[in-house]
Amino acid sequence: MKSNFNIQLYKNRKNVWFVSFSLCLISIIGMLICLRSTSIKAPLNLGLDYTGGTQITLERSCSDECITLNTSDISNKIIALKEQDKNFSSLKSPNLKRSQILLLDNSKLISIRLPFLSAAQSESVVQEVNKSFGPFNNENTSVEIIGPSLGKQLLKSSLISLLFAFLGIALYINFRYDRRYSFLALFALLHDILIVCGVFAWLGYFFNVEVDSLFAVSLLTIAGYSVNNTVVVFDRIREKSLIESKLSFKYQIDKAVSATLTRTIYTSFTTLLPLICILVWGGSSLYWFAFALVTGVIAGSWSSIALAPSLLSITSRKELD
Repeated sequence: MKSNFNIQLYKNRKNVWFVSFSLCLISIIGMLICLRSTSIKAPLNLGLDYTGGTQITLERSCSDECITLNTSDISNKIIALKEQDKNFSSLKSPNLKRSQILLLDNSKLISIRLPFLSAAQSESVVQEVNKSFGPFNNENTSVEIIGPSLGKQLLKSSLISLLFAFLGIALYINFRYDRRYSFLALFALLHDILIVCGVFAWLGYFFNVEVDSLFAVSLLTIAGYSVNNTVVVFDRIREKSLIESKLSFKYQIDKAVSATLTRTIYTSFTTLLPLICILVWGGSSLYWFAFALVTGVIAGSWSSIALAPSLLSITSRKELD
């Protein structure tokens, strides 16, 4: 499909750089604030997957099908223990707002993840949930401690996965095109990852939103999506440079971006549709995963059609005349 747009990217390149620079700066500030925060002490508000904690698993005693429960109702009951139970009255008691609730097997199993709890505190949580949402099969109730070393290993594995993904992408683009394209594709990718991390840094600081293992999965997904879009634009730029070699490089880029703009908008829109459905109907366990992907798709679309080509247009001055 031909695009009816006529993008003057080189002419407006400074506006593109200003938008991207502002977003990246805000993201870095958010991560630094989280790092200096006494309650977070990290660039992002790390969840229990990375910091460790207590996991309580309860099996409901249902004769037939169990009545469907709401995770927010269970979470509110647990948070209320801070005011009602003496085991949580001290200033050093764990933050019960960090509870993560999962309903499994059609609400027959309840999995509760909390910061590290003492034996008495774990018993209080079990009793409260049993009183409000029971009865439970006590023989199958389990309380497990997930040590911080496991969380550190998971965090290390997530970072290594991202690093190898970046290296693989760089090698592919370097082989497919040249070093300029490889560097700019990685730069655009880092731009997208930084913005997503910045959004979650601010969410973690103001709304106590935590990042878990699904967040690492979302970053890997965003990396693949962003690079795919960037490669399509770069491929069209290379095609234009061969077909319309008489034009200066900046006009070749403008024409290539104009030709791929419709495709990028349609692709992004169709990608966002199911993600928005997950946001609305996917439940609390997938909400922030979908939110990270939505943010990444928007940032990736911007960097692919605006940031990366605008930077490419200044990499070879002799071609701009």
